[in-house]
Amino acid sequence: MFQLPFPVRDAKTSGGSDPLGDLPEWDLSDLYPGPESAELKRDLDWLEEACRSFAADYEGKLADLDAAGMLDCVLRNERISAVAGRIMSFAGLRYYQVTTDSGRAKFMSDCQEKITRFTTPLVFFTLELNRLDDAVLDRHFGENDDLARYRPVFERIRAMKPYQLSDELEKFLHDLGVVGDAWERMFDETIAGLEFEVDGETLGIEATLNLLTDADRDRREAGARELARVLGANIRTFARVHNTQTKEKEVLDRWRGMETAQTGRHLSNHVEPEVVEALRSAVVAAYPRLSHRYYELKRKWLGLDKLQVWDRNAPLPMEDKRILGWDEAERMVMQAYAAFDPRMADLAAPFFSKGWIDAGVKPGKAPGAFAHPTVTDVHPYVMLNYLGKPRDVMTLAHELGHGVHQVLAAGQGEMLSSTPLTLAETASVFGEMLTFRAMLDGAETPAQRKVMLAGKVEDMINTVVRQIAFYDFECKLHAARRGGELTPDDINALWMSVQAESLGPAFEFMDGYETFWAYIPHFVHSPFYVYAYAFGDGLVNALYQVYAEGEPGFQDKYFDMLKAGGSKHHKALLAPFGLDASDPAFWDKGLGMIEGFIDELEAMEG
Repeated sequence: MFQLPFPVRDAKTSGGSDPLGDLPEWDLSDLYPGPESAELKRDLDWLEEACRSFAADYEGKLADLDAAGMLDCVLRNERISAVAGRIMSFAGLRYYQVTTDSGRAKFMSDCQEKITRFTTPLVFFTLELNRLDDAVLDRHFGENDDLARYRPVFERIRAMKPYQLSDELEKFLHDLGVVGDAWERMFDETIAGLEFEVDGETLGIEATLNLLTDADRDRREAGARELARVLGANIRTFARVHNTQTKEKEVLDRWRGMETAQTGRHLSNHVEPEVVEALRSAVVAAYPRLSHRYYELKRKWLGLDKLQVWDRNAPLPMEDKRILGWDEAERMVMQAYAAFDPRMADLAAPFFSKGWIDAGVKPGKAPGAFAHPTVTDVHPYVMLNYLGKPRDVMTLAHELGHGVHQVLAAGQGEMLSSTPLTLAETASVFGEMLTFRAMLDGAETPAQRKVMLAGKVEDMINTVVRQIAFYDFECKLHAARRGGELTPDDINALWMSVQAESLGPAFEFMDGYETFWAYIPHFVHSPFYVYAYAFGDGLVNALYQVYAEGEPGFQDKYFDMLKAGGSKHHKALLAPFGLDASDPAFWDKGLGMIEGFIDELEAMEG
């Protein structure tokens, strides 16, 4: 199935008012002039015929190909992926601009159904590849260097060999995929259509979530309680979506013989289960040293006996409340990128000047932010919901990092450019860290430095502690669903089971908070995605320490890592920096950076 982009970070926003300046919008014409364009019809017609002829030429014949014939086969398959990806990128990005527009939703659904129908005959390709002997492929790779370049693709495909079903069943499941997509779309449209009433004003979910960062505690509480009320009123719908999605996954995993619900994600991330477990164990063990300590500091700063859930992302009393206009945000991020290496700024510049960013808040626009790579012969697109807060500048730096990474990796081609999720956050978190360090160095007073450090620690806790708690919730959710249907109360209880452990004793939890799992898109769109954030943050913290220590040639090594895309395993990518994610001490080194920031904050209290 060709997946759509989806929101990957909580960039809280509430509208494009004058202080923000002129916020850019996407120009999607680099993909297609419009939904009725001759170019789009041409590609759909080409795709239908290309898929038909590919199946006619190769089905049942892969074992008879020589190395040159196998290369031709791979290149034709890659071209099909590129055209299908271009179509679905256009349809998906238009949809996310206005998810409540029934015409856009229908257009996207129609494109998805056509592509699913066209590509069903191609299901044989991976199935037949996995029936070839290793010796046959090794001989082909030895005879043809151009084919050998695709070895990582073959290895990832063949990692699924133990879990492969019959050709007929695989084709059936491919066709059935549009049903799961429909449940995802139902979730998106339900979330986008929710209305929240706060102080006589009707708000969407993004503006309501933004209230949780308001300086006025009463406003934060009002937002939290209204979120709880509306989510509670719709909880049966969200529970049905989660029950259906997790059951579908359980059935697929059971038929494939996958050992755990997480196995598929680990395979797609090209990461060993023990590496993820080492990360998870290191973070959970660090909860008392990280989130528990930080939130106790925040409780004192806010002058409260206990923190409520609406205080978690509250601004500090001494926080700078100014709004940063779009031009200033662009300048700050570009200067930080250029200071690291002018090449990085050069790669980022077109995003601002050529309509590659959609920053404003509009009715029906998808929440959050993401960078979508589209296809390697076009360019990525970045979506934001820009509010003008310092953290929104960090989100810009983050998503722009994704964009730069995607531009650099495009040279690998369609099949090798895609980076596993565990490494996909590398450039984004690194870009965020560069921007943060530049802003921290520019702090004019200890109070400014304190606010910046606290904000960064909060972001890191949200990226590491919070996401590992989300991962634990998902693990519990999928395990529990294997025992039968889950009621809303069942899911609520699983959610609460990870909250106190991760946030610590400084918190009390209001009635209704148990439903807050319902609005998080990752659980629906991409199960177990969330640990990639913690993986990326820990990796970048360790990577940044190598940079800060003056590693010779660091920038060139860094660009080589990004250019590699998905062509290398994480061990090979990190080796030039002297790092190894399979070493348990690696994660403690990354978490140590967060701990060091908290040490500095505690020292300021003395």
